[in-house]
Amino acid sequence: MLDFNPLYSTPQIAAIEQFIDRHYLLAGPVSCRLLQRGLNDVYLALASNGERYVFRLSHCRARGPADVRTETAFLAHLAQSGVPVAAPIATHEGSLFVEGQAPEGVRQAVLFREIGGRKPDTADAGDARANGKTLALLHNAAETFQPDGSLYRLDLEHLLHRPLARICDSGVVEDAEVRSDLEAIAVRTAKAIEAFGDLTSTYCHGDCHGFNARINDAGEAVFFDFDDGGPGYLAYDLSVFLWAQISFGRRSTEMWDAFVDAYRAVRPITPADFEAAHRFVIVRHIWLMGEYASRAQEWGSEAVGWIAREADFLRQWETERCVDRLF
Repeated sequence: MLDFNPLYSTPQIAAIEQFIDRHYLLAGPVSCRLLQRGLNDVYLALASNGERYVFRLSHCRARGPADVRTETAFLAHLAQSGVPVAAPIATHEGSLFVEGQAPEGVRQAVLFREIGGRKPDTADAGDARANGKTLALLHNAAETFQPDGSLYRLDLEHLLHRPLARICDSGVVEDAEVRSDLEAIAVRTAKAIEAFGDLTSTYCHGDCHGFNARINDAGEAVFFDFDDGGPGYLAYDLSVFLWAQISFGRRSTEMWDAFVDAYRAVRPITPADFEAAHRFVIVRHIWLMGEYASRAQEWGSEAVGWIAREADFLRQWETERCVDRLF
């Protein structure tokens, strides 16, 4: 019995190396180093023959356990469809993921071959176009994918209502007026999205902000980090890239234009989906705020204090919507 039960543990590197050697048929022994910890723990794994892999250990999140079964099945489908993605590597038993016991409970793990390439450049229209093209290819391939028992859907309950509740319950936003403003903005946004009525559904990447990709030698954007994906609104999947261009003090839409042009060169965007994407910027921002608010007891209130200041951005975006002025 522990005196202090952990919310989140960081495994020893040796334990990660032994876990990989135990479950995967790589040229061993494997040598690992931690690349980042947070919503997931990500490790670089080097096999003895020089081959490079990425090992991702999922963190328990407020949304629930990682949906690695559906995620890895979708990735395998995309790879078979010719979409440039980081596909999962099967264990020696043939599974695309594996689970392990940590002090805080079961954690899910996936191994990927390192995709190489360079990080996208925020000011490179070619990189933005590459992201738009790959997302369009992904949505084309998603039309023939049938998710089996997805743990969650990217609907307004998942993306907006529950994250807002996490913000309000976390205590991070102490000002009652600000909480009231956030609630009112969420209500208006939900009503506006529901009023469209005919928005396209697809299986979403869920986090296509431009940096969950590497640009390979052919100029393609090879996507990774699908753990926020699931069945949902196509407009939301588009909106994440727009949101990345105009949130946190940024105010550029040139890359968004390039992204959309490349997407449209592969598949059309309905007027309703395009207009709704602007509304979903608010949804995306509240979703992120909710993710961070749910970490307040783990990361500390100082690390998530920025949330209380974000109502100003949401009000401004809602007022402008950037449709007439920038698009």
